[in-house]
Formats: sequence, C-alpha cells, structure tokens
Amino acid sequence: MKPTCILIGAPIDTGQKRQGCLMGPDAYRVAGLANSLEELGHPVIDRGNVVLPPLGPASCTNQAVHHLAETIGWTTALAKAGEDAMAEGLPIFLGGDHSLSLGSVAGAAAFAQKAGRPLFVLWLDAHSDYHTPLTTQSGNLHGTPVAYIAGREGFDAFPPFPAPVPADRICLYGIRSVDRAEHVGLLETDMTVCDMRVLDERGIVAPLREFLDKVRGEDGLLHVSLDVDFLDPDIAPAVGTTVPGGTTFREAHLVMEYLHESGLVTSLDLVELNPFLDERGRTAKLMVELVGSLMGRKVFDRPTRSFG
Repeated sequence: MKPTCILIGAPIDTGQKRQGCLMGPDAYRVAGLANSLEELGHPVIDRGNVVLPPLGPASCTNQAVHHLAETIGWTTALAKAGEDAMAEGLPIFLGGDHSLSLGSVAGAAAFAQKAGRPLFVLWLDAHSDYHTPLTTQSGNLHGTPVAYIAGREGFDAFPPFPAPVPADRICLYGIRSVDRAEHVGLLETDMTVCDMRVLDERGIVAPLREFLDKVRGEDGLLHVSLDVDFLDPDIAPAVGTTVPGGTTFREAHLVMEYLHESGLVTSLDLVELNPFLDERGRTAKLMVELVGSLMGRKVFDRPTRSFG
C-alpha cells in the first residue's frame, strides 16, 4: 500500500527579509499538489497550516539576527507536527522559507530516535545553510538549519535538537553558494558535499546513488529538503535567493525518480517558494511535478532497477 501523504503548511517568511514565502503553502494547494498525489494512488490528508504559538522572550548576542522568537516558535510547532505526522505517513511540509527545516527535521529526528533508526538528510539547495545565529552576517535564520541539525554550537536560544544528525549522514547536493564562515565550518566535518562541480564532473546520478546506498545499508530514514533554488532560476524564478547554474528540468526529475525508486524517503520539505515572484504559477507547478516524480510518476514505466 502506498504511503499516506500528510500535507503540513508552514507559512513562514520571517527567516529572511523578502516577503512572500508565507503564500507558498496555498500556492502548492492551488497548483494541485493533493490531486497529483491522489492520482498516483496516495491517500492525502491536508492538515492545513501550522499556527505560530505564543512567543516567549528570546535574545542573541549577534544583533543582526531578526525574528528570533518567531523562528523558535515555528521550530517548536513544526517539530511537534512533524513527529506526529511521521507516525501516520509521509509528511510533506509546504513552505515557507527554509527556516521551517529547523522544525521539520527536528520532528523527523525525534521520530527516528524513538524508532531506533538513524536519520539521514538530503539537502537539495544552492546554499549550504551551515551558519549559526552567531556566524550569520545577514541575520537571516533560513541559512542556519543544517548547522542546527548537525548539532553545531550557537543555538542556545533554541530547543535542544533531538539526536543531532552525524555529519556523515548529511548530504548537501547541488550547492553553489557558500559563505566563508560556512566553508570553514564544513571543512571541519565529514559531511558529503556534492556541489555543482562534483555533479558536473561525476554526473547527477553517481553521487546520489552512493548516498542512498549508505542510507539503505544502515536501515535509515531519509528526510529530503527541496529548496526552489536547487533548480536553475531560468526554470524556477519564484525564489528570493536565485543562484545561476542550478539543476535543469531533466536533472531535477531524474533525481526525484531515483529517490522514488530507492523507496527510502520518509519526510519532505518544499521550501522558499515565493509566489509573488512567480510567472503565472510556473514554479509552483514545476515543484508539484517534481513531487509527482518523487512519489511515483514516470514518463515511461520501466522495471525498477535493483538498488542492492
């Protein structure tokens, strides 16, 4: 039986300074995400949008950081929503900026810990998002989730991350914009970094296959975080952080089809869609099509390849 897809709206645009991402969840709904999943045989439950809880006091020594209390509130609420949803099916978080992953992956980690299985994270993004609240110069907390997930210091104001994910279980895939402080920090880890040079040299499939083989070998759960800027801005303009040189239409669908064939994905983020910047909904529609490929839609059905 195909997994139930649980849609969780995360209308967040406080993790950065360009307004519009809060409209993302409704844009995915209008673009037909639920219908697309149902056509593929997946039961769909739409939980609506998560509501920001009452905010407590929060402070950071880095004065550039903004909307800290709101981000902590979203993190707490989304972690609870995600952990609960994973007990019932495959949660799909509809964003919203990438700060939502502070909460969505925390929920996945809490569930994995209780299940006694390792959590792996595949980060499909132009950016490494390895800043901490102390190292960010922009103060934009959408650039910090990977550091939080990996247990990096500097998140004292946040809820402790449940079972930080070891660096060798995180794959940054498709990155092409890394700040110096992030670069220095990443060099101190054994995180799998598949930047666009790696993908140009080795191809789009080989590095992904290697990471998926590792997830399978350890009987892991796999959280996939898909940022709109993973895609080239020529095909996906509705994002406030465009970086040229992203994946093409064909490459992105190939990644999604490989993820489907692996059978490993247990939770998913769709982040950084800003409908205000879109062109007649083309980016939202493309993201919905990519989710379709991830969940089983193919142009031409072939026997599933062996991943053993």
